[in-house]
Amino acid sequence: MKLLDQYLKAIEKELSKKKEIPQPEERGTLLELKDGVAIVSGLQSVFYGEIVEFANGVEAFVIDLAEDTVGVVILGEYESLKSGDSVKSTGKILSVPVSDELLGRVVDSLTEPLDGRKKIKPSLRYPIEKIAPGVIYRKPVTVPIQTGLKVIDALIPIGRGQRELIIGDRSTGKTTLAVDTIINQKDENVICIYCAIGQRNSKTVEVIETLKKNNAMDYTIIVSASASTPAAMQYIAPYSATAIAEYFMDQGKDVLIIYDDLSKHSWAYRQMSLILRRPAGREAYPGDIFYLHSRLLERSCRVDQKYGGGSITALPIVETLEADISGYIPTNIISITDGQIFLETELFNSGIRPAVNLGISVSRVGGNAQTKAMKQVAGTLKLDLAQYRALAAFSQFESDLDEATKKSLNRGAKVTELLKQKKNHPYSLAEQVGLLWAATNGYIDNLDLAQISKFEENFIGNLKSSGKKLMSKINRHKLLEKTDERELKKLIEES
Repeated sequence: MKLLDQYLKAIEKELSKKKEIPQPEERGTLLELKDGVAIVSGLQSVFYGEIVEFANGVEAFVIDLAEDTVGVVILGEYESLKSGDSVKSTGKILSVPVSDELLGRVVDSLTEPLDGRKKIKPSLRYPIEKIAPGVIYRKPVTVPIQTGLKVIDALIPIGRGQRELIIGDRSTGKTTLAVDTIINQKDENVICIYCAIGQRNSKTVEVIETLKKNNAMDYTIIVSASASTPAAMQYIAPYSATAIAEYFMDQGKDVLIIYDDLSKHSWAYRQMSLILRRPAGREAYPGDIFYLHSRLLERSCRVDQKYGGGSITALPIVETLEADISGYIPTNIISITDGQIFLETELFNSGIRPAVNLGISVSRVGGNAQTKAMKQVAGTLKLDLAQYRALAAFSQFESDLDEATKKSLNRGAKVTELLKQKKNHPYSLAEQVGLLWAATNGYIDNLDLAQISKFEENFIGNLKSSGKKLMSKINRHKLLEKTDERELKKLIEES
């Protein structure tokens, strides 16, 4: 009887144990490997964006689904992999660890530290690919992102949640414009992300040093996929940077993200696509290159307060060849964004910096993203400058000009000179409003061109010393009252 009880207890114990249910595992074989992109067979049930794992622990994510094979991008070192290696599906989607600790750090495409400091402890994981918020979640763009650049804030205003393209030839100041915008967010409560794609390491280091010098790294994250990294890492970089931005946006914060630049991102994707034997289309790019950037940039928006209230403002950079903005990639991204700032080589070489071509540059948000004070002083400015450009071209062939034309040419030349700005020297709203008020009210018309910069220097000096209360009032209320105008007139006369 005792023996029977022992048997029964042993059976009960076995039955009470949690049973391990065998999980099905799909395995495949590595067929080809080229520059971080692999062709795998045997994975029939994987989905786009899924993580797969090789026998040695190296991970990859699915980027191409063919009838009998799958194209995957290797995440990490791929030199140890070889044809015939086993690979298994994991059922996980590619995501990156995100945390508040990312602020002030330099990381790679998978948010691994590149600055030699301690490893970042993740709070959450965010997928690198995500469907953009729908129309009902969005709010109109009405709050400005102050760039600190007179010509941008006055004539091509950028709002929080907008996507404004910075476009131009090589060495026309595109990165400088973006970095100046980051520097100007110091007291604006905006988190900034600078995503370097396919750039030289020396250029990225230069950007980091500039931001450190201007005390801007505390609220900035650098995501770097340099020219020396595999094309796959360059491809992932902007999506990872956007995932980081979404983490902060979901907390109700405003984020500014710079993609420097999407031309090199396109090159990296073209390189990967050629390895995957995708048919080449216009300029050898695959047919889905438009979707590549549209699904990236659509994620930038301003979310309604009841859904969190955060925003992502995107400033993608695109490099043109010989000022050809009708190229394939430039026209694609122009059609996705809410306007563009076109930087021209001729203007840059003639000393007009930022070298913004106001004829081609446009902001589709316009005055909706401008402060009341800026609207008051910049209302007629764009028209004045447009007239000046047309008259300047015409007056080359006309010797006898009437007084109205001479006056318009004089005003345009002085305003153009006043809109010039030094590198890494952004202005506050009050400083910009003061200078532009002086220009639109004719206080610089009688000055020589050579005297404009001296007047600007003296006037800003007076504002910072005698006009401290006025500056504080304009910056706080973002409005210019009649009493403020009288005080500005007094400061101008002292300059």
